[in-house]
Amino acid sequence: MQTPQTNPLLSLSPLDGRYKAKCEELSPFFSEYGLIFYRLRVEIEWLKTLCNCSKIVELSAFKSSDLQSLDSIIDKFSVEDAQRVKDIEKITNHDVKAVEYFLKEKLEKNSDLKPLTEFIHFACTSEDINNLAYALMIKDSRDKVLLPVMREILERISVLARSYSEQPMLSRTHGQPASPTTVGKEFANVAYRLKRQLNFIEGSNILGKMNGAVGNYNAHIIAYPEIDWSDLTKKFVSDLGIQWNPYTTQIEPHDYISELLDDFARYNTVLLDLNRDIWSYISLNYFKQSIVSGEIGSSTMPHKINPIDFENSEGNLGLANSIFNHLSTKLPISRWQRDLTDSTVLRSLGSGFGYSLIAYRSHLRGIAKLELNTEVIDRDIDNCWEVLAEPIQTVMRRHGIEEPYEKLKELTRGKEINQETLKAFILTLDIPKSSKAILLELTPRGYIGDSISQANSV
Repeated sequence: MQTPQTNPLLSLSPLDGRYKAKCEELSPFFSEYGLIFYRLRVEIEWLKTLCNCSKIVELSAFKSSDLQSLDSIIDKFSVEDAQRVKDIEKITNHDVKAVEYFLKEKLEKNSDLKPLTEFIHFACTSEDINNLAYALMIKDSRDKVLLPVMREILERISVLARSYSEQPMLSRTHGQPASPTTVGKEFANVAYRLKRQLNFIEGSNILGKMNGAVGNYNAHIIAYPEIDWSDLTKKFVSDLGIQWNPYTTQIEPHDYISELLDDFARYNTVLLDLNRDIWSYISLNYFKQSIVSGEIGSSTMPHKINPIDFENSEGNLGLANSIFNHLSTKLPISRWQRDLTDSTVLRSLGSGFGYSLIAYRSHLRGIAKLELNTEVIDRDIDNCWEVLAEPIQTVMRRHGIEEPYEKLKELTRGKEINQETLKAFILTLDIPKSSKAILLELTPRGYIGDSISQANSV
């Protein structure tokens, strides 16, 4: 497959301009060229299926070996071929019919295959071709481009979880100091969330149909009533690697696309959440960013290294999700058996995935630059003895001391607390010596629960 080339400086969309190099792997799938390619592939595969059906006697003379030249049309499909289709479309004013006529042109140049021409697009409505073309482009782009990058993100975050599993860190709930955790456990939380969403995306069913004008095989049955068209089309769709949908109107209802886009949007939302958290930790100086030679931070403040990769990722994830959300709510809706409102919005699938891919790669660049600033992290947790109010009052509860929460609230809230303050308080408690000894030995960085094991288990 080839893709057209344009001057990025003249592009209306940043996907084809500024960010072209960051998402051009999707171009063979979601470009106009890509759509034509997949439409042509479906038309050819359908024609081959008809030829291989013994009950279609008009095509019985054609063997698999005779049809190899059909495959070469796909294998050699070029930008020039796609342009020819567009030139035909100027006359037909119908993009799918233009593909049919293009294929007829090709077959008419081959005397052996010329008799096949009237079986091109046999009993098909345009949506028979389109729904499978989109199904194939979604499946191929997901499996070949998007999932590998998404899995790389998951792996990188999982590595960070294990690498920083033992580094204590002061948690923050509502922006305020809270019970300590480890840096690795924080990454593990995200890794688990991303893994769940990836499981949904990887396991999603991609559906397709090939059942005519309103989904009832009307024309098929009139032409060849002896053929079990339901069985034939099920095998045809399944052989494309697509799950057959037995119940449709003229259009495959796009429910699966809506489901898949919702899965992508959830993955994106989790990643966006992580981008914001890392951004915040950078602002606290918990993370440094490695210096890239020649790179400018602020145009006026030379000292700055801005977290631009995470900001870029967040912004593009937002754009992606806005597209996905619209497609998800719009695509399952069609007036009666068919309207064309889906046709125009389906063309924006590539934009949603393009912005996602840009965001994924920006995130990967960002986390590759992160350097843990243990000095700052250690200082913050070592100076926050008030977080031990939780375990102290919990032990007090165990041993039946009245109003433990209230007593620790009075001791700690709004006050500067240090180790000596807590030690003096613990010594006054009427609790067993063993419990008292545990509390006296406790430090903020030692109060991390099982965060280490959780981080290492992700």
